[in-house]
Amino acid sequence: MRILAFTDIHGAYDKVVEILSKETGFDAIIVGGDLTTHGTVSEATNAIRRFQQFRKPLFVVAGNMDLPSFDASFESLGVNINAKGAALGEAGFFGIAGSPFTPMHTPYEISEEEIRRRADAGWRDIREMRWKVFVPHAPPRDTKLDKILLGKHVGSTAVREFVEQHQPDVLVCCHIHESRGLDVLGSTKMVNCGAAGRGSYALLELGDEISIELRG
Repeated sequence: MRILAFTDIHGAYDKVVEILSKETGFDAIIVGGDLTTHGTVSEATNAIRRFQQFRKPLFVVAGNMDLPSFDASFESLGVNINAKGAALGEAGFFGIAGSPFTPMHTPYEISEEEIRRRADAGWRDIREMRWKVFVPHAPPRDTKLDKILLGKHVGSTAVREFVEQHQPDVLVCCHIHESRGLDVLGSTKMVNCGAAGRGSYALLELGDEISIELRG
């Protein structure tokens, strides 16, 4: 199974459409949050509908720069994986919208306790699947994926604790644009896709072996 993962689009929908038009042979699309920058429900809905024109399953969470009300819109569009799981073949997808609290007081911030509750809820839905793909908007704390330019780690402690306990096969995140890259926690392969608005994305391949390739 081949999956294209985009995070932190921040309104650059044409860029994502351009990439989707050029890519071939993929089976699903992940959108890992920050679809907009303080955008409206209408804007987010229209963007997801554009991506749905490629007729591939979408698995979507909102980010901290999105509105909490996006969750209901994504649910009505059949793409929401915030605090719930969804299956495609032998793969299960689950995620967490928003981010831990930040000094910027962005629109969608939640406590570490709520992050863990949502992770557990999604895990229950997909834990029996062959492949388990975790999509928190925020990266796990103290990894290669959560360091800001000043060198401080600002990821989620709850995401890290969840990964250490359950070891999903893949974790897809961003939130921290400057920490685009790959890392591992135990057996979990992790990717910070970088900002899709700058053309960055990732290709996941699920099979007897799991591979992650940064593109863009």
